[in-house]
Amino acid sequence: MLRLNRRTALLAGGAFGASALLGGCGQASRALLAADSQPENYPTVAALRFFAAELSRLTGGRLNVDVYPSEQLGSQNDTLELAQLGGIDFVRINSAPLNVLVPETLVPSLPFLFRSIDHMREAMDGEPGRAILGALEEHGLIGLAFYESGARSIYTVDRPVREPQDMAGLKIRVQTSDLFVSMIEAMGGNATPMAYGEVYQGMVQGVIDGAENNFPSYESSRHFEVAPVYSLTRHVMAPEIFAMSKRSWDKLSPADREAVLQAARASVPVMREIWDRRVIESREIITSAGVQFIEDVDRNAFSERMQPVWDFYADTPRLSMLVEDIRNMGASND
Repeated sequence: MLRLNRRTALLAGGAFGASALLGGCGQASRALLAADSQPENYPTVAALRFFAAELSRLTGGRLNVDVYPSEQLGSQNDTLELAQLGGIDFVRINSAPLNVLVPETLVPSLPFLFRSIDHMREAMDGEPGRAILGALEEHGLIGLAFYESGARSIYTVDRPVREPQDMAGLKIRVQTSDLFVSMIEAMGGNATPMAYGEVYQGMVQGVIDGAENNFPSYESSRHFEVAPVYSLTRHVMAPEIFAMSKRSWDKLSPADREAVLQAARASVPVMREIWDRRVIESREIITSAGVQFIEDVDRNAFSERMQPVWDFYADTPRLSMLVEDIRNMGASND
């Protein structure tokens, strides 16, 4: 587990502890807590609010959930550990903080694994997704559902990226993740880990030549103002993870557990609808701003470079099998 800071330690051990949340008969003595690092208007937060309303409806108002967005209860790492300790009941996090803890969560983050958003959704709704969520339980979490964050692509200050050779010499910002560093290097570029809040100035000052992210993040961060060339590499389509603290789960009655699962499943299409709409809106905004879209990217050329990355990170028979199961899903339909 990660080291708790003072504020989150107080949350874990004080009035927000699991024993204060749930009564012995499976009824909530007060509202349960759900944490999300994204701001109020983000699709994952909207999905959590839908989940909370649906869970209340299914349980006749016995189980109520208060949603705290914008890192109000701590960073993703903080809230992940709090959920393991039972100090937070529900958490929506990116898969990256889970990669070391739960190796199975690395699989959907592998570059060029998914052929399309539809392929990703089919895999995460199917047996591979259930296997990945199920792997969370031995680490103090109950995997409830996958939300998503779309397809990530490369954007640069002035250079289109159509094939691996175009990446040569480009310093591309990545999140602090060994997998993402390996991916950019395999694509032919120079990976530069950097805090998200430093990316805009990093491109202005020439510290980096570009970054990679989805349409909504590219638009909302205003990165398109300084990096107006967006190459549709669609290299990663890693979903987000919605989970419940196992300590809180264990205190629920079987009927209430089923209600939690039903509400979580119901929130997925809601989140996807909101996300798809947000992607369209973001693309319209950046198109109006004059962004150059590079559509003719040779994704096969990039994908062919990924086998060493897959071999290194999916380095057990179980992970390799998950990769192959995902690759084989719906191949004849694409």
